[in-house]
Amino acid sequence: MLLITFAFSVGAIYKAIDIMAKGMPVAIVGKFFIYNLPYSLAYTIPISALFSALLLFGRLSTDSEIYALKSGGLSIWQIASPILLAAMGLVCVCLYINCILYPQTTYANKKLLKSMGVEDPIKLLEEGRFIREFPGYMIYVGKKNGNRVRDLVVYEIDQATDKISGTVRAGSGIMTADDEARLLKIDLFDVRIEIPDPEFPDDSSKTRYVNAKKYPIRIDLDEIMKVGRVSKRPKHMSIFELVYKIRNYKEEFAELKLHDQEIERTELLIDAHQKVGLAFGAFTFVLIAIPLGIKSHRKESSMGMLMSLGIMFVYYLFIIISDTLDESPHLYPWLIPWIPIVAGQVLGLILMRRAN
Repeated sequence: MLLITFAFSVGAIYKAIDIMAKGMPVAIVGKFFIYNLPYSLAYTIPISALFSALLLFGRLSTDSEIYALKSGGLSIWQIASPILLAAMGLVCVCLYINCILYPQTTYANKKLLKSMGVEDPIKLLEEGRFIREFPGYMIYVGKKNGNRVRDLVVYEIDQATDKISGTVRAGSGIMTADDEARLLKIDLFDVRIEIPDPEFPDDSSKTRYVNAKKYPIRIDLDEIMKVGRVSKRPKHMSIFELVYKIRNYKEEFAELKLHDQEIERTELLIDAHQKVGLAFGAFTFVLIAIPLGIKSHRKESSMGMLMSLGIMFVYYLFIIISDTLDESPHLYPWLIPWIPIVAGQVLGLILMRRAN
């Protein structure tokens, strides 16, 4: 676990060095690094359990210890029971990390970076997310590649009434951060602007539409970097906050259109199911690893590592697929993370029975 957690933390180490190079105190840099650890542990604990179980039972099988235990009257289930109980203990630890600790520390880290003014404002825009951290705007990005974005929706918010005063839809755009002028520049192309009637904002028949080839947006970087403006994204929310927002999504996203409300609800559901599902990865991995480790007893330990990588790839592939379908509520993408968990546990039980 220490080895894999270190590997996962390499990116945080580089970021910490970059922060230190900007003259930040060592204590702040250390706090940033510690806040990153729960994120790493959410993934490294299940992976470590998988590697350990494969190597342990592979070695026991190679040394004929499994046969000695079975000849002494023990079944595979009895031999594996302490490991499976330990795996259930890891599930409880992972549930706490994924559902409570990881969201808290990730959000604390985000506020820390903003307070230091070192967070790249361009990175605030994520694919498939409504971003509310820009004063006077709520921005949605369909696709993002570096500083180039596609399929944007920009809601202009009246800060006095907190209501939408206009909508800008663009086919593409370019973002640049001007540090000298302290501005975030967003230049939109192939634009369609929707301006609702102030007296009848809900009457679409009275909405005015304007087309433009280019539409510039300028946002004050100092306003973005204010700590008070840090909004919580789904990954920053505990499981209790997610459940509350899912149940009350119409009130929470009242300013959005019905379709956009459904997208927001889908993103919350995906994140909630991923948090819980990832925690059960430790038990699923161990259940599969025990019979595979016994079966591969004639192979080198590198084969165990290779199988581990294959299992991990398939498991996390479903996590990625669920993220890519966050705009398709009708496909129930929040259930996709459970497919490898259920399938893995069924496969593990079948392999255990055969090994027994």
